[in-house]
Amino acid sequence: MSAQPSPAQILGTAFSFWSSKVLLTAVEFQLFTKLGSRRLTGAELGRELQLHPRAIADFFDALVALGFLGRDGNGPHAVYFNTPEGAHFLDASSPRYVGGILVMLNARLFRFWNDLPDALRTGKPQNESKHGQKSLFEQLYAELPKLEQFLGAMTGISRINFETFAERFDFKRYKTLCDVGGATGLLCIEAAKRHPHLQCISFDLPPVEPVAQRHIREAGLSARVSTAKGDFFRDPLPRADVITMGMILHDWNLEKKKHLIRSAYDALPDGGALVAIEALIDDERRTNAFGLLMSLNMLIEFGDAFDFSGADFRGWCSEAGFRRFEVIHLQGAHSAAVAYK
Repeated sequence: MSAQPSPAQILGTAFSFWSSKVLLTAVEFQLFTKLGSRRLTGAELGRELQLHPRAIADFFDALVALGFLGRDGNGPHAVYFNTPEGAHFLDASSPRYVGGILVMLNARLFRFWNDLPDALRTGKPQNESKHGQKSLFEQLYAELPKLEQFLGAMTGISRINFETFAERFDFKRYKTLCDVGGATGLLCIEAAKRHPHLQCISFDLPPVEPVAQRHIREAGLSARVSTAKGDFFRDPLPRADVITMGMILHDWNLEKKKHLIRSAYDALPDGGALVAIEALIDDERRTNAFGLLMSLNMLIEFGDAFDFSGADFRGWCSEAGFRRFEVIHLQGAHSAAVAYK
């Protein structure tokens, strides 16, 4: 006898914005950072976060039930503490902090996704530009606080995948790497840490350069990681044996994607490699839900931008002249699509 259908997945998905908002709010309040290695009662932690007494137990215990906080004991005398994951990834003092992307999700995307129906019907962005403000990138590069928030978000979503790529890609036969749209220089830093023979360049727009230089200097890698400034739609890319684009191609429409691929081809030597790190959609578009949702996010942010599959990438790169291809799975929904010249 077949099992009866269950509404559990339907209801779980429909109500998932509740749990999302609880976690995003906890990060906004810097709960995990302020808690640190301490163990505090609800009243103590609530006072530090300036919470109303009515909210304390429900908020903290919801985080316990969701697996984001630990708790010893029950009732008013119970103490709350960071889980290993919370301490590792949500405490801003941790070198593996990923909270930057959660901050941006809460500050921007949570409200913009409310207009998904409009995006689906019009094909137009639903972000700041909908309300007569500058486009996302125009705003980011004009206002340093917003730029820093965005770069922190990109670091948060990219860190684990860049670390994994630096470990899994075979760099032995390559001497130079250029990361296009390098932001804080994170990919170059992770590659240089693991491969002492590599010389790396982080390439991005001029306002980003001082931020990248600071991160590179703090990592102690200024001798092997440099920066270059330019516009990748107007300027030739720096020449290198490996050119990486981490979460870059999905920001653009098909014409601009192909332009970036051709620019990379021109900057690579024979045998060189172009690497696109993305939430690569599976070729049959059935299983990578996060990649498909990310593509909808590109619709909300930019209108004609979209995520893509490994087969899509191979087709565009073949047109540009690349001859060999592979996909390297990284973490979760993310992979590195590689094209060899």
